[in-house]
Amino acid sequence: MPPTPATTPTTEELLAAMPHTRHLGIVLDTAAPDEVRGHLDWAPHLTTLGGTLHGGALMTLADSTAAVCAYLNLPPGAATTTVESGSRFFHGLREGTVQAVSRPLHTGRRLITVQTDLYDTTTRRRIARTTQTQAVLPPTPEHRPPGHG
Repeated sequence: MPPTPATTPTTEELLAAMPHTRHLGIVLDTAAPDEVRGHLDWAPHLTTLGGTLHGGALMTLADSTAAVCAYLNLPPGAATTTVESGSRFFHGLREGTVQAVSRPLHTGRRLITVQTDLYDTTTRRRIARTTQTQAVLPPTPEHRPPGHG
């Protein structure tokens, strides 16, 4: 069961828990159990040969928004970690902003699968699609909700 709106962290609180994501300049725009949106601006220090945004930066954006999506679909006290991720790249980005849209495909007791589409915000072209699976890690005794042994 996803967290209730009263307990759902803000996008800033979620980013604070992911220092690498924040360091790259990734911004979370919205975060809800059914959809997470974030973006990354093109910057010279994030490029590869030919001036395109590095695939690793794109994968970090996709992984970060998908992880938040999985997190928002966890049972109380559980944690998550990526166990598999596959990306397909369709176009490069040489300027502007890439937006990530992550949506859950499956939310089970042991695994959560999230699909993330990356778009060029200027042309609306899909740049890449990532599908990843997150393990649902049960709460440790000190993190179990009251009354759950």
